[in-house]
Amino acid sequence: MSNQTIPSSLSIEGAAEALAAVRDGRPLVHNITNYVAMTVSANVLLAVGASPAMIHAVEEVEDFVAIASALVVNIGTLSEPWVEGMRRASRQAAALGKPWVLDPVGCGATPYRTGVAAELSKNGPAIIRGNASEIISLSGAAGGGKGVDSTASSDAAVEAARALARASGAVVAVTGAIDYVTDGERLVAIEGGDALMPASTALGCALSATVAAFAAVRPPFEAAVAALAVYGAAGAEAAARVKGPGHLPAELCDALYALDAATLARRAAISLVEPA
Repeated sequence: MSNQTIPSSLSIEGAAEALAAVRDGRPLVHNITNYVAMTVSANVLLAVGASPAMIHAVEEVEDFVAIASALVVNIGTLSEPWVEGMRRASRQAAALGKPWVLDPVGCGATPYRTGVAAELSKNGPAIIRGNASEIISLSGAAGGGKGVDSTASSDAAVEAARALARASGAVVAVTGAIDYVTDGERLVAIEGGDALMPASTALGCALSATVAAFAAVRPPFEAAVAALAVYGAAGAEAAARVKGPGHLPAELCDALYALDAATLARRAAISLVEPA
C-alpha cells in the first residue's frame, strides 16, 4: 500500500459524503438483473437510500433508462430477449450520458456468456464490477489480456483489471478479500466485508446495484470506491451480528440503513496502491 495521502474524494470521509448524497438524492436505479438477485438488490438499494426498479422487457427498457438516474446490467440470467434488452438499455444509457454498471456474472463459464459480456463492455459502461475470475476472463475476451482459472484472488486480477479499464474505457472494480478499483492508471484498495458474505447468494449482485446508485451522485472512480467501502463496512457490521449466512441479507440491509460515518471508519479502510 502507498504512504501517499489519499485525496479527500477517495477517503472514508468522501465515502460518507457520497452516502449522504445518495440518501439525499434517492436516485432511481434501473436494474436488469437475474431472478435470484432481484429481491436482494431491491432491498439493498432501498436500505442505502436509493429507489430500485426491475425492468428488463425489451419493449420498455429504453424508455425507462431515460427516466432513471443510473442503470445496472447483470448478466446472471441470460436469454436472447433479455440480452436484447441489455443491449438496448446500455446503448440508451450511453447515448443519454447516464452512468451504467456492467456486472459480468459468470463470464468465462460458457462462450455465449463470455461473448455477451464482451459485447456489452463495448457499449460504454461507466463501471465494470466483478469478481476476480470474471474480470480476468472479461479482460481476455475484451482484448485486455489473457485469462486464468476461476480460483484467482482479487490480488491476482489487478493487472487484468487495469488492462480491462484501458480496453473498455470503464472504471473496473474487482472484488474479493480486498477490493480494488482502477481506471487503468490509478489503483485504490478497499478493505472491509467479511468471509461470510460469499456464502449468501446475490450479495455480489446487490453490490453492483449499490455501485450504480453511487454512480448517480459521484463520478465513476469516486462512486466505485465509495460504494465498495460503504458496502464492505455494512457487510462487516452485519456479519458480526449473525451466526451464519441465512440472516445475512436482512442484517446487511439493516446495517446499510443505519450506517454512519463512525461505523464506516471503523469497519472499512481505503488506501492508495503503489504503481506496478
